Amino acid sequence: MEMDSEKFKQFDWKLTFILMVFLCISILAISSAQTSSYVSSNFALKQVIYYGMGACIIGFIMLFDMEQYKKIVWYLYGFGVLLLVVLIFMPEGKGQIGEIVNGAKSWYHTPIGNMQPSEFMKTFYILACAKLISAHNENETIKTLKTDFILLAKILAALIVPLVLIFNQPDLGSSLVFLAITLVLIIVAGISWSIIVPTLAIGSGIAVLLLWMAVYMPNFLEENLGFRGYHSERIYSWLDPHSYAANEGFQLISSLNAIGSGEIIGKGYQDREVYVVENHTDFIFTVIGEEWGFLGASLVICLYFFLIYHLIQTAFIVRDSFSTYICAGIIAMITFHVLENIGMTIQLLPITGIPLPFISYGGSSLMGNALALGLIFSMRFYHKQYMFTTDEEH
Repeated sequence: MEMDSEKFKQFDWKLTFILMVFLCISILAISSAQTSSYVSSNFALKQVIYYGMGACIIGFIMLFDMEQYKKIVWYLYGFGVLLLVVLIFMPEGKGQIGEIVNGAKSWYHTPIGNMQPSEFMKTFYILACAKLISAHNENETIKTLKTDFILLAKILAALIVPLVLIFNQPDLGSSLVFLAITLVLIIVAGISWSIIVPTLAIGSGIAVLLLWMAVYMPNFLEENLGFRGYHSERIYSWLDPHSYAANEGFQLISSLNAIGSGEIIGKGYQDREVYVVENHTDFIFTVIGEEWGFLGASLVICLYFFLIYHLIQTAFIVRDSFSTYICAGIIAMITFHVLENIGMTIQLLPITGIPLPFISYGGSSLMGNALALGLIFSMRFYHKQYMFTTDEEH
């Protein structure tokens, strides 16, 4: 009985409460959004089912501690890569196994809905990098520029395979998420700033050059670097949406009008007036902004701050570096998703099709995030077993 009480206390009830609040927000927003959706489907009910499946994933992940996950990291990473590779050869088209959505072959068509393997690969990649970094730092007790370069090469080697596969789907949004995760992990890995600063400078220079070429030399990018025409169109419509109001710019203009019309307190539940395409998925924030106003949108953003703060707390209390790097990767993943999704709805960032974590409708995103948070639940659940052990015993 005492053991059950101790387990009850070790369970992460704060994170559970945060997820329950996200569930309520998601169902309210989606149930309102589906009233104007062009698809006749009960998305809110499906989202509840996906949340239930996510809870099952979290429960399963909690059966094992971090030491056990450390042993199977490369099997999980290989499984994720295999899913991405097999997807290339699947029959493509509407209703086929290789489902094409918005021009990208990024989905498996399954009886319970479309499944996007890149959402799960993000967590597998975080696990692989955490294993690489922790093992490297344990073996290389004396840090030099040479050992830091070796660690950087290991991280980039783990990145290149999933990044190339996902970019070629093409899925630019998920590719950017992998880059954001990599950047944060490189920083927290302890690599010398004399390496990080030049690397960031080169990366930033390449990004600016690609942006310039997307505006002024789109044909060169399409012919030589595999860029698609819609990539350039999204850049144009982001910079000047009103000049492209008839096509790519329409979505951004609608999003800005919806959020802006909500003003301070919003119009109220299901009292929207602005039509926004895909407002139950990637543009769910427009529903929140229009119906709940500035105050409601701010509360949602604050909830994400609470989530990130809780994850940061977890990173500080765990004893092993492997778990710390996992926390850092998950923080980077969720933070980038939030910043990019909200940023694209208010014209701060280009539209990339990245969902809003735990609120946007979608099984793959929700279950992929549940997989990541399941690791956090596991860390918290097993943490106290090692609180009073020495480092040698651990």
